[in-house]
Amino acid sequence: MKKFLLLVTLTTNLSLAFAQSNYDAKEAFNPQFYPYPGNDFRSASGEPGPRYWQNRADYKISCNLDTATHRVSGEVEISYTNNSPDNLKFLWLQIDQNIYRKDSRATATTTEAGGRWANGEFTDGQLIRSVTADYNGKKYNAQFTVADTRLQIWLQESLKSSGGKIRLTIPFEFTIPEYGTDRMGRLNTQNGWIYETAQWFPRLCVYDDIQGWNVMPYLGAGEFYLEYGDIEFSITTPADMIVVGSGELLNPQECFSADQLKKYNDAKNSDKTVTIRSASDVSDKKIQTKKSNTWKFKIINARDAAWAASKAFILDAAKINLPGGKRSMAISAYPVESTKDRKGIDWRRSTEMVKASIEHYSEKWFEYPYPAAINVAGIVGGMEYPGIVFCSSSSVGASLWGVTDHEFGHTWFPMIVGSNERKYAWMDEGFNTFINDLSTDAFLNGQFKDKSFMGDPVSPFMVKYTFGEKMDGLYTMPDVMQQDNVGVAAYMKPAQMLHLLRDQILGQDRFDRAFKEYIQRWAFKHPTPWDFFHTMENVAGEDLSWFWRSWVLNTWKLDQSVKEVKYVKNDPAKGAMITLENLEKMPLPVSILIREVNGKEHKMNLPVEIWQRGALYTLNVAVSSEIKEVVLDPEKKLPDWNRDNNKWKKPF
Repeated sequence: MKKFLLLVTLTTNLSLAFAQSNYDAKEAFNPQFYPYPGNDFRSASGEPGPRYWQNRADYKISCNLDTATHRVSGEVEISYTNNSPDNLKFLWLQIDQNIYRKDSRATATTTEAGGRWANGEFTDGQLIRSVTADYNGKKYNAQFTVADTRLQIWLQESLKSSGGKIRLTIPFEFTIPEYGTDRMGRLNTQNGWIYETAQWFPRLCVYDDIQGWNVMPYLGAGEFYLEYGDIEFSITTPADMIVVGSGELLNPQECFSADQLKKYNDAKNSDKTVTIRSASDVSDKKIQTKKSNTWKFKIINARDAAWAASKAFILDAAKINLPGGKRSMAISAYPVESTKDRKGIDWRRSTEMVKASIEHYSEKWFEYPYPAAINVAGIVGGMEYPGIVFCSSSSVGASLWGVTDHEFGHTWFPMIVGSNERKYAWMDEGFNTFINDLSTDAFLNGQFKDKSFMGDPVSPFMVKYTFGEKMDGLYTMPDVMQQDNVGVAAYMKPAQMLHLLRDQILGQDRFDRAFKEYIQRWAFKHPTPWDFFHTMENVAGEDLSWFWRSWVLNTWKLDQSVKEVKYVKNDPAKGAMITLENLEKMPLPVSILIREVNGKEHKMNLPVEIWQRGALYTLNVAVSSEIKEVVLDPEKKLPDWNRDNNKWKKPF
């Protein structure tokens, strides 16, 4: 056995010593990176150009919730503005409820193993019986076609470019599934059902300068790409239910009791959590004097809206202090089952967490734009919509903070910065995971801080997992990724990329200025990956094409090594020559620690440009004695594929 181990060790060392480099400097530093030059619509600096445009969709919706059948029925009036330079003969809308049909594309493409986005049951989808169009004073029944989760409306007269407006009226209805692919659904509690309702009304697809109509079907993993506008909506429910929804509650005096209304108004001015509807209120079986309530909401300049309803809700709230002097409200709605944690770090702490999360991101990046931030406990594990998020009713402690902070972090990506989630999950999930790490560091002095997914120091196991051959790359659509890879390729790896860029390449100040500028430039607009790349490079003052090429466009990995150590004329007093080799395709800067036998140490940071001419780089170091040891990345900050070759030791 010992001989076998020795043979394996020798063979391994020899293979390391004679490893062939896969690195190609001309590929990594190829000068041609951007696929198209800047233009009047999207500047080469990364800013929206002087002729940048995007269309607008405003919605007015009224609907009813039938709790006996779990069915929502209503009507949406859509005011659509065509700001594009093109006349539009037809319009495309998203009708996401069709994902729950048995004959949907999502059902057909669900893997045998099921997974998070599999249908647990089927419904009849979004029932659309008619579409009425009103354009240039002419009202008519428009021809329409349903294609899976898309609705195409043909217009009798083209919608004119550069400001043409049309009004559409569409009645709709659907059944809320119990498990709605972890985006929506209903949870049965001891005090009644909790309805979490989203993707519930027909919404305009984006028409943009990159692709025209963006009509990718909704299959579950890929999320959303939507136009901005104002959304007014009303929900009529049985009178014993509490409803929370995106934006501002317009008629609290009509919906709350006198005592609840007072507490609701008190909460607007309180930094401490105020209970508006308690557990005892939930169990109080007062006879209702009316059969129903209509709850009215409005959210401004948003790309979507969602709501939740239940007679089981405990409701509490506190004020959110925003840096511009404005205020918002942190609100939590949850059942009594979510208050059972023995340590007390359960949903009774939710509002405190919401408040801290929103205040941190508002101060750090961009001010929160909505009048309320609502956290709802229910069947959904974690899902975000403007002004409201759905989180698991069973979350406690660090997991409650983590899911709350993550879902509200999505306010910035992609609710404020409206990137295309159907294509580029790394631009919302990854960016959000990155800012979550900074928020978690700040919350209660890091009470729930955990090691990054790569570890600190970086875990060799996670490097092998993240950069392994079976892992999908960032530039892969989420519906194309293997389901087990989504957590890394969409969330963790892009977050690690940004941490590395911030901490090891640009420095925190340069990175933060550039990242904040990206948010400000593209707030409530539709950036592409290239707009992000342009902005980061122009603001930070750094050509990062080699970096994006490594991390985003390819699945390259890093393997820096110490190839050999020699002395000038074999005399340490004349200096040492240390040859480094980049064995894999990813270039990164090098940190190096050199220890002499006399105890002296040298620490150096070498820029990425040492790899511009090839895989080998020889460093001249003035030493006063023989070198005892050379270590690359001594603090283990980089995702190096093979750390065994990061060290060189003086032979004895």
